[in-house]
Amino acid sequence: MEYNLADLFESVVDVVPGREALVHVDHPGTGAERRLTYAELDAAANRVGHHLLDSGIRPGEHLGLHLYNGVEYLQTVLGCLKARIVPVNVNYRYVEDELVYLYRDADLVALVFDAEFTDRVAAARPRAEKLRHLIRVGTPPPGAGALPCVEFAHVEAAGSPERGFPARSGDDQFIIYTGGTTGMPKGVMWRQEDLFFAGLGGGAPTGEPVKKPEELAERVAAGGAGITFFPTAPLMHGTSTLTAFIGFNFGQRVVIHRKFVPEEVLRTVEKEKVSSISLVGDAMLRPLIDALSGPLQHIDRSSLFSVSSSGAIMSDTVRRQFQELVPNAMVLNNFGSSESGFNGTATEDSGPERGFRVRVNARTQVVDPATYEPVAAGEVGRIAQCGHVPLGYYNDPAKTAATFFEKDGERWVLLGDMATVDEEGVVTVLGRGSQCINTGGEKVYPEEVEQALKSHPDVYDALVAGVPDPQWGHHVAAVVQLREGAARLSLEDVRTHCRDRLAGYKIPRQLVITESVRRSPSGKADYRWAREVAVAADG
Repeated sequence: MEYNLADLFESVVDVVPGREALVHVDHPGTGAERRLTYAELDAAANRVGHHLLDSGIRPGEHLGLHLYNGVEYLQTVLGCLKARIVPVNVNYRYVEDELVYLYRDADLVALVFDAEFTDRVAAARPRAEKLRHLIRVGTPPPGAGALPCVEFAHVEAAGSPERGFPARSGDDQFIIYTGGTTGMPKGVMWRQEDLFFAGLGGGAPTGEPVKKPEELAERVAAGGAGITFFPTAPLMHGTSTLTAFIGFNFGQRVVIHRKFVPEEVLRTVEKEKVSSISLVGDAMLRPLIDALSGPLQHIDRSSLFSVSSSGAIMSDTVRRQFQELVPNAMVLNNFGSSESGFNGTATEDSGPERGFRVRVNARTQVVDPATYEPVAAGEVGRIAQCGHVPLGYYNDPAKTAATFFEKDGERWVLLGDMATVDEEGVVTVLGRGSQCINTGGEKVYPEEVEQALKSHPDVYDALVAGVPDPQWGHHVAAVVQLREGAARLSLEDVRTHCRDRLAGYKIPRQLVITESVRRSPSGKADYRWAREVAVAADG
């Protein structure tokens, strides 16, 4: 047995087959739900895996998941892993040209998609020459065009529920497409063994990783049930899928919703006695705070002991507000990426005054991007990680060469995040180098300014971008969404608020008030949009 995700999942199934594994709570307010034990989820995944192989999809080929959250998503991922077919996430917000790019770049030969996206898939498919097998989940909306495909219900009915798959390997791949904040999406190629240790904590994210594959099931058999994991962000983003697999590796229960609706999330926390929620930054945590402060202030959240955020920075102000409403829960501001997995967790003293400070793991360093050598305390470098790192970017040797390197016999990944490190080894993350604003020769990282802006009582959300300026080269522009009922904010109000928190050159010189700040479904910043809005407002 190797560190293969399907092998590891099956080993857990064999020791707790009757334990509840997955609950899909539909919303809003329909009461519809689907519950599967570990044995039932295993059989459901087997059906998908056998159907794919029987349909001519070969091990090593790529299947796209163009789906909202649902049992079918995780069932298909597991089915792919069992059959050694590579699962590839597809952003369900993409329109035709973006889908064509991803379908082709990822060399998809099969696609499982929600019926709601029938017309988009039909429009993109003719330009995706390798895409030959389509599986549709659900009934298409009225007026949707004809599209030859297999219904998911048929897959479940026809595929064998037994295992009987060829031997697997820790070298089998898992690809996570990441859009980042600029440019076209890139497919991060992980060996499953590397992903198990870097993204899933080696079976114990908060403890000692397993020392042999068999130990995972041994730990599950020795423990009990009682923990419920709730990934609230879309499964199409790595954070939520990895959270679900962390739950499976513990032999515990995973709860999912089709979409993120704050009030329904909190009702599910109460009903299902959720223990641990994962989400992405302020964009998801702030609506939960609003609901807990208002219409759902009496909801029972006593079961909740952990709320973790990754993929976007959780501001100190929002973290403290949530902590006051749910004092028994640990609020973890994690740092990581699709290219590195987990790097570390923010310190208690992170905030607008001191910055986003992270205690990183032993595999993470801040290095000079030219020499790959560690920087001295206080110097600016880029965050890098060694050991269990991806193989590179799929179909992109140039970006792979620029991001992945070898040093002292180990593989490394050079992340896009700029940072400093202090004498105690605590890393202060400055932000993405690609988003850095050069104003009058000084460098400004948007995340630092956004933290200061979000600490203003009238600011609900904010993004910061650089706008061309004849005097300064670029000036700092803040695109701000106000709290409901807040008085209109002026630029001078913002500048006064930031003066005690930021150096003068970092303080915004332009303010744009917008009805809502645009983010991805998982809460990641859309800096291209913010820049366009600010430039248009600057005239």
